[in-house]
Amino acid sequence: MLSNDKTCIVDDIVHILEELKAARSQNRTNYIITYPITMLKDGKEVYNGHQLGGVTVHSKDRVKSAEAIQLTYYLQAINSLNEVVAEKWESIFCEMVESFQKLNREVKLYTFTSSTLGQDFQKTSRVSERYLITSLALVVSLAVICCSMQDCVRSKPWLGLLGLVTISLSTLTAAGIVNLTGGKYNSTFLGIPFIMLGHGLYGTFEMLSSWRKTREDQHVKDRIAVVYADTMISFTLTTAMYLVTFGIGASPFTNIEAARIFCRHSCIAIFFNYLYVLSFYGSSLVFTGYIENNYQHSIFCRRVPKPEILQVKSLWYRFLMTAKFSDDTADAEETNSYESHLLVCFLKRYYCDWITNTYVKPFVVLFYLVYISFALMGYLQVHEGSDLRNIVATETRTINYTTVQQKYFSNYSPVIGFYIYESIDYWNTSVQEDVLEYTKGFVRISWFESYLNYLRKLNMSTALPKKNFTDILRYSFLKTPRYAHFSEDIIIPKKYNNEVEVVASRMFLVAKTMETNREELYDLLETLRKLSLTSKVKFIVFNPSFVYMDRYASSIGAPLQNSCISALFLLFFSAFLVASSIINVWITLTVASVEFGVIGFMTLWKVELDCISMLCLIYGINYTIDNCAPLISTFILGKDFSRTKWVKNSLEVHGVAILQSYLCYTVGLIPLAAVPSNLTRTLFRCLFLIAFVTFFHCFAILPVILTFVPPSKKKRKEKKTPENREEIECVEMVDLDSTRVVDQITTV
Repeated sequence: MLSNDKTCIVDDIVHILEELKAARSQNRTNYIITYPITMLKDGKEVYNGHQLGGVTVHSKDRVKSAEAIQLTYYLQAINSLNEVVAEKWESIFCEMVESFQKLNREVKLYTFTSSTLGQDFQKTSRVSERYLITSLALVVSLAVICCSMQDCVRSKPWLGLLGLVTISLSTLTAAGIVNLTGGKYNSTFLGIPFIMLGHGLYGTFEMLSSWRKTREDQHVKDRIAVVYADTMISFTLTTAMYLVTFGIGASPFTNIEAARIFCRHSCIAIFFNYLYVLSFYGSSLVFTGYIENNYQHSIFCRRVPKPEILQVKSLWYRFLMTAKFSDDTADAEETNSYESHLLVCFLKRYYCDWITNTYVKPFVVLFYLVYISFALMGYLQVHEGSDLRNIVATETRTINYTTVQQKYFSNYSPVIGFYIYESIDYWNTSVQEDVLEYTKGFVRISWFESYLNYLRKLNMSTALPKKNFTDILRYSFLKTPRYAHFSEDIIIPKKYNNEVEVVASRMFLVAKTMETNREELYDLLETLRKLSLTSKVKFIVFNPSFVYMDRYASSIGAPLQNSCISALFLLFFSAFLVASSIINVWITLTVASVEFGVIGFMTLWKVELDCISMLCLIYGINYTIDNCAPLISTFILGKDFSRTKWVKNSLEVHGVAILQSYLCYTVGLIPLAAVPSNLTRTLFRCLFLIAFVTFFHCFAILPVILTFVPPSKKKRKEKKTPENREEIECVEMVDLDSTRVVDQITTV
């Protein structure tokens, strides 16, 4: 970038090094460098606090040694051609530095350009490819196993595979729509397949679980009708909840572009997943239902022979063709053929009785208290994250550069530009006091303060008439070599009548604030911004790092605001749809318990509260409701039996689907832990905690707590009202002794 005299602008530290080199060549040992402000040979004061790192000083801020030096090169990009040239220059420069580093390993060089952060952010997608393929292979294998059983007719391995195909189709459809509409891709999209996996797999497994409970002697159409009646209402409500939550995130309420794109893509994927489950997966279930009714093999579609024919076949053939025929079961026996499924058998015969055992409940309650204690400990330590390293892949330029920068150059805040964009009376004493008061507490690199000191050295008053002020400023102060560089900080337009005024000016401020403490920097930024709105002097403040700090501040506020709006909407919406208001109360308490635990354990696992973790927490609300709402509603709506009986029934009805989806979801997450990226590390830890804590509530906390807290399951006597009365019809038979005998009683 060129200065006013058409020379390249270089850092002041370069001039310092040139003068130091000249002093050494002349064998002069009296050259002094002070920190953080030093003086050049021509008398110019320069700030080197952000250019010298790891500084050791003598008395009076004299630099004894420095472990690092930071150089900044400014490129001009006033048009598209300049941007292309600047981008090419950055690329060649980085390659040259890497080549120099290989030849001179004793010197450590780290580069960071305007495009480095974006490139390293997108690198996460490239390094995650083979891990995602591994994840897909693991999920496919486990989904097929979860849907399989020894009975080759009732086994449904294809439905496990087709469930994942349904989720993949919806995700690909959403990606295609985003690409066709000119949407942008970023690495946060890595979380969308796992959101779809958590929601879509549970819906498909719930349909399969409902199919297992239908009567085998029914027609396939009737069995499908029962499946849709049992599952589609809850699946529709949870899908609507996802759409509302992410829809608000995709709206203009969200001021983070990456989060808005993520939520928009998620909404499209969830909508098409709902359509594909209704159509594609439902038709797949119908197809496998006809295969089952015809006693065909669930994989090879070959008709299974009768047991008497099977007995004469070879051992491997009998193993592959093992099936239970309906006429093999005695009429008195009403056991479901699907109870031989491993997970169904485990829940019904073992787990339900164990978790509701009187001696087990105290230990579960104690374990829950321990869970709350550790969650509270982590919750009290939660802090907002703002480190650039948390959103990029490891072993990148961003990681290396920011690590070194925070190690050596964090004594002072970044240089903050203080721009006065109006013509003010600089010669007025009160205005001078106001400007100095606004910048109080900062290290000032200012033409204004230097000008006032210049007048004081000349034994002149700082309160001068306007004409004297401008004359001294233009013809004396700025002509002095020591202060000549300040001419770039003052805008003095030419006037025809030789009257001039300063229409705008700038100064640079540095605070003694640790750059590693983003909260202090953000508070500093907010203080200056509020002051700019209320001060008499119109000014603005800016630093390139403020762009990211704004994102840091809004990455917490915007998702929290959106989640609160969506939660209020969902509570209002569900109040008209659920059969009992107690269901809403229990769902709310469960979600609060899960989110509280996830935030606490997330902090203990060294995950900061940033944009990625906030999006995961919002998804956690939906995931919790997805899994816990069917259990709670089945329990609360149950009548006539005891609490324990309905807890067991709820687990038997919905537990298999929850367990299957949890196993597949967790196995799919495990490869993410190995991806060399901090973004995927945050994603893995948050999603894993959400899944584990939700599973813990579904299979331990809720089954125990619901057995001894409201609502009560005692049968109450109902008052006989005109709408609820008993009509008894008696048919009497009278014998010869006129004795009345009731032969038949019909109650209505």
